[in-house]
Amino acid sequence: MPAKAGEREQNMKFTKMQGCGNDYVYVNCFEETVEQVPEVARKISDRHFGIGSDGLILIKPSMKADFIMDMYNSDGSKSQMCGNGIRCVAKYVYDYGLTNKQHISIETGAGIKHLDLKIEDKKVVEVTVDMGKPITKAELVPVVSERDEVIAMPITLAEVAYEMTCVSMGNPHAVLFVYDTKTIDIEKIGPLFEHHIMFPERINTEFIHVIDRNTIDMRVWERGAGETLACGTGACASAYACILNGFTEDTVTVRLLGGELKIQYNREKETIFMTGPAVTVFDGEIDLQ
Repeated sequence: MPAKAGEREQNMKFTKMQGCGNDYVYVNCFEETVEQVPEVARKISDRHFGIGSDGLILIKPSMKADFIMDMYNSDGSKSQMCGNGIRCVAKYVYDYGLTNKQHISIETGAGIKHLDLKIEDKKVVEVTVDMGKPITKAELVPVVSERDEVIAMPITLAEVAYEMTCVSMGNPHAVLFVYDTKTIDIEKIGPLFEHHIMFPERINTEFIHVIDRNTIDMRVWERGAGETLACGTGACASAYACILNGFTEDTVTVRLLGGELKIQYNREKETIFMTGPAVTVFDGEIDLQ
């Protein structure tokens, strides 16, 4: 619908992208201006009345890195970091000609991340991200606990006993080990963890079944978004939790509902590398009025 006299055009060009089914709406803020961002994030994320996504990611110029990734969940809350999202940012800036570099830096709410791009037929097909050093100190995750680190700590919710390991990869994660991820009533238990008093900034909760020394299954309940098909920082946190608890080697394939991610812990650098796909779904334009 055209804007009325005196009204401002509110059409926004966007690209929908996904990494292992973790889908976001991406906006090139070198060309577009987005106002009232939390409201826009809620509107466009709605899978019935909007575009449909796990949230909104704005790509902006940076004074510290090559680009900024400014991220919002589907409920309009701001998030520091998304592993699947940042891979798609890397694909966007290369495929749409904002850079010709195959090694780039992206500023996030969890610091500057460095990414290596795999190119085929002049398009990015896979990205490896240096996700940084995992944080286990309780007050920095943050998680309220008398322990300095929450590793294999017993916790009971909804009359079910778990062992919980808490890790931050720029945003907080509670990793729980279960016998079968398929039977988890995630719609019930996910919100109980997300809003538990132990987690002052809410929490992303991963339910993990260890298949073997190099493979795990994962389902995730993300704060502000609910269950998603994948979570990159959650996969990193889960792999590291497995390593801390002695369940796996340092290289782990994480099997998510939306695909697979390869997570590698570099002991020498004390950092985690994540490798996975990035896919463009479609370009479009939406009237925000």
